Amino acid sequence: DFCPSLDGNAAKQEIGAGESTVTYSYSVEWIEEKEITWGNRWDRYLLNTDAQIHWYSIVNSLIIALFLTAMVAIIMLRTLNRDIALYNEEDLKEDQEDTTGWKLVHGDVFRPPKLGVLLAPLVGSGVQILLMGVSTMVFSILGVLNPSYRGGLVSFALFLFVFSGTFAGYYSSRMYKVFKGTSWKKNAVITALLVPGFLFGIIFILNFFVWSKHSSSAIPFGTFFALISMWFGISFPLVFIGAYFGFKKKAIEHPVRTNPIPRQIPEQVWYLQPFVSVIVGGLMPFAVIFIELFFILKSIWQDQFYYMFGFLGLVFVILVTTVVEITIVITYFQLCGEDYHWWWRSFFVGGSSSIYVFLYGIFYYNKLQITGFVPSLLYFINSLLACLVYGLFTGTLGFFSTYWFVRKIYS
Repeated sequence: DFCPSLDGNAAKQEIGAGESTVTYSYSVEWIEEKEITWGNRWDRYLLNTDAQIHWYSIVNSLIIALFLTAMVAIIMLRTLNRDIALYNEEDLKEDQEDTTGWKLVHGDVFRPPKLGVLLAPLVGSGVQILLMGVSTMVFSILGVLNPSYRGGLVSFALFLFVFSGTFAGYYSSRMYKVFKGTSWKKNAVITALLVPGFLFGIIFILNFFVWSKHSSSAIPFGTFFALISMWFGISFPLVFIGAYFGFKKKAIEHPVRTNPIPRQIPEQVWYLQPFVSVIVGGLMPFAVIFIELFFILKSIWQDQFYYMFGFLGLVFVILVTTVVEITIVITYFQLCGEDYHWWWRSFFVGGSSSIYVFLYGIFYYNKLQITGFVPSLLYFINSLLACLVYGLFTGTLGFFSTYWFVRKIYS
């Protein structure tokens, strides 16, 4: 630590004919010598002042996750065992007309969904985003990424997103084959262009508003050209490679056959309607993350360093558990109501917490005192894009966990 002090006698101004010279000098007095290395120079700015609040967040999230785990355990260990035992008894009887429940839709539960050509690319892109997010978080927890260098975090995430295109193409192609698709090249093109193209197009248009204000935060054309080169030069071929191997692999076998004629779905009670299921399904995952979400938004919009990646990792694990469990519970009740259209429902229920995240972003906007049309537009569009990306990977988690659950109970 040192204390600079200005020497008033040393500051002088010489004014000559048509020119002036200002000379300043200062002396440095060392007060206390400390052994602070270059690698630890940011420690004084990264003091752990909010650890207690983070622990409250962890405890709150754990209580919600344990509650959901108990519900899933009751369904799996009691209700399902009872249902299977009942159905096995009825298989021995000749008259099964009074049978109700999820077994009745066994001939339709694996019927390909409508717009499966769109669902498969979305699921593939969700896997790509999930791998990018998890890898970035792991490297942050290990200390590889410095929170003081925000550009490095974004660059590393973009790098991982591009090179995760192989997994996007693979899983998209696998699900496309499950949905009885035949043109894997068409599916690969949609997977490579749909989500990245939408995000890139919105950011490119939004950047024009930033340029109009002559802001230094505007993305240069050179950066856009580099992104396009990475997109079409690296990500696009990798998606095709993954799609090729995914489509060539043997199709996933389902435990029951699909009937040629779809079964009529009975009228559903109000709490099993699609809109209600989606709204209810997002409440608990949002309750898990909303405290940690405050610190993330504060880091993004109020120039604060976010460095508690250990807490973020714990919350992320609890979030994944909550999304998986709530999606399985809602899908089970849906099948018990003899509604077999679960493919899209599981995806939307898993990603529905993004709705509440965006609403929370609207509430947080009032704390920022943002003035002007362009700054407000930047805030809301960027928040919407972030929520769409978040909803995409949580929806993918809900989809794959439900797919595993449905295959398990019907086997």
